[in-house]
Amino acid sequence: MRFHVLTLFPRMFDSPLSGGVIERARASGLLDIRVHDIRDYAHDRHRTVDDYPFGGGPGMLMKAAPLFEAVEAVTARLTEEVPVVLLSPQGRRFTQRTAEELARLDDLVLVCGRYEGVDERVRQNLVTDEISIGDYVLSGVSIFEEAQYRGVRAAERALRRIGYGPLTYA
Repeated sequence: MRFHVLTLFPRMFDSPLSGGVIERARASGLLDIRVHDIRDYAHDRHRTVDDYPFGGGPGMLMKAAPLFEAVEAVTARLTEEVPVVLLSPQGRRFTQRTAEELARLDDLVLVCGRYEGVDERVRQNLVTDEISIGDYVLSGVSIFEEAQYRGVRAAERALRRIGYGPLTYA
C-alpha cells in the first residue's frame, strides 16, 4: 500500500514514521509512505498557502490552487484513479472498518487540512472523501498530522486482516 501524504509540515512525519512497526513495514516494502510539502506548489516568494475566507469571516483557509496542483502532481504519476481523502472534523468518523476499507487500496492520497479548513472548491471538486478522527481539538499538536499517523497505523494493522498475514520482519 502506498500513502501520499500532503501536508504543510512534512518534517512532523519524520519521527513517527521512522520507528517501530511502521518503520519495519516500510523497510519490508509492505508500506510506502511518501510525504509531500503543499508549499512546494505555492508559487509566490513566501510560498503562501492560506487566504481569508471569500465573503469574510474569522480565520484563514487553505487556498485551493496549491492543493489542486499538489494532488495533480502526485496522481499524474499513477496509472489508475486514486481516492483523495481530506482529514477534517466535518468528515465521517474514522473506525477500524474505515481502515480496512482503505487498506484494500493500492494508493491513497491523504490531505492534511489546516487553519479553519480548506477552500470549499477543494471539498466540491477535488476530494473523494472526508474523514475525522473524532470530535475534539488538540492544541500545540497538529490534529491532522496525528490523524495521518493514526490512519497509516490502522491501515497497516488492517493489512494483516485481509491476507497479508502477521507482520514479522527478519
